[in-house]
Amino acid sequence: MSTSFTRSARTLFTSESVTEGHPDKLCDQISDAVLDAILKEDPDARVACETAATTGLVLVFGEITTDTYVDIPVIARQTIEEVGYTRAKFGFDAETAGVVTSIKEQSKEISAGVGHSLETRDSADGDPLESTGAGDQGMMIGFACDETPEYMPLTISLAHQLTRRLAEARKSGEIAYLRPDGKSQVTVEYHYGKPVRVQTVVLSAQHDPAVTQRQMQVELADEVIRRVIPSDLLDADTNIYINPSGGFSIGGPMGDAGLTGRKIIVDTYGGMARHGGGAFSGKDPTKVDRSGAYAARYVAKNVVAAGLADRFELQVSYAIGKARPVSLHIETFGTEHVEEDLIVELINAHFDLRPAAIIRHLDLMRPLYRQVASYGHFGRADLDLPWEKLDVVDTLREAAGLSESRMTTAR
Repeated sequence: MSTSFTRSARTLFTSESVTEGHPDKLCDQISDAVLDAILKEDPDARVACETAATTGLVLVFGEITTDTYVDIPVIARQTIEEVGYTRAKFGFDAETAGVVTSIKEQSKEISAGVGHSLETRDSADGDPLESTGAGDQGMMIGFACDETPEYMPLTISLAHQLTRRLAEARKSGEIAYLRPDGKSQVTVEYHYGKPVRVQTVVLSAQHDPAVTQRQMQVELADEVIRRVIPSDLLDADTNIYINPSGGFSIGGPMGDAGLTGRKIIVDTYGGMARHGGGAFSGKDPTKVDRSGAYAARYVAKNVVAAGLADRFELQVSYAIGKARPVSLHIETFGTEHVEEDLIVELINAHFDLRPAAIIRHLDLMRPLYRQVASYGHFGRADLDLPWEKLDVVDTLREAAGLSESRMTTAR
């Protein structure tokens, strides 16, 4: 059992976020916008949609099997416009960017394994939840902790709030010189595993070249950083760096190429938890990279909210074409309030982690993915996401024999 994080007297931990105009995030949003458009008309579609972007060019490619038709170039341009790249002087814009598509169908061999799982190929069992095999092998991670009301690490929570505030100030015209690209980074000081203060904030924002560095430092510190981070977490020793590289007028796909799936730590837990390696965006829910990770978060959040542990990580692994998970591993970091064997027992008893069961229980075959393609897939109190629901808390609490008063003490 690893308890080094919680036992250290003092440690620093850092997470980052990026705005919706970051080139990688722009690509994630295009891929998920295509996925949403297809699922809206064809819930049984198989989609693996990738996007790449560079100066003046967007390439959408991958494997899509569907009975419907969507206009991918139109979807790409609409997404680029909604993000904010609407003027040629930004170096990239929705109207003039070239959009190239290269789409083929899903491999028939992969399709066969997904449509007829290993468990049912030689069986007369008609259980529909057993018939869908995992779309790939891999390890999926779910994590939750009691640092924030949304059961997310404070570092990634604050980092996302900063980038969302940048976008809000830009779109409202409150800070008129801001442009779509941007990043945040937050370092939190922990004492014995508990966050006590923010040690460093880094904020990088694309801007009009006419604005001065001094103006940005003053306004972004006041209107973004101090508007987001609670005053009791900031002190005289907190380091604040705003555009530390100097100018950042060249951004987006003009400043750096973008690619779907390159911000997997931003999408998840900011590095506080392990990661199986698979990206989310552009993938339909038969891909366990996505559905398995969502289900693992659902489990972890309910486990922590039920008071079984204060910090909890779940790994679930799959084999391609097989319905049932290959393995399940938990880590409580020494914060468990019941035996770990009991937690595993409760997970097996109250959560069905077969792909078809996940898809049905969380109602994943519908267009809800573009909205999480920026600012994180987890801990989104602003969205009604099925994998964020706490609807198994009472069941777990009762099964573990934990009283409400015990729960209050635990948290």
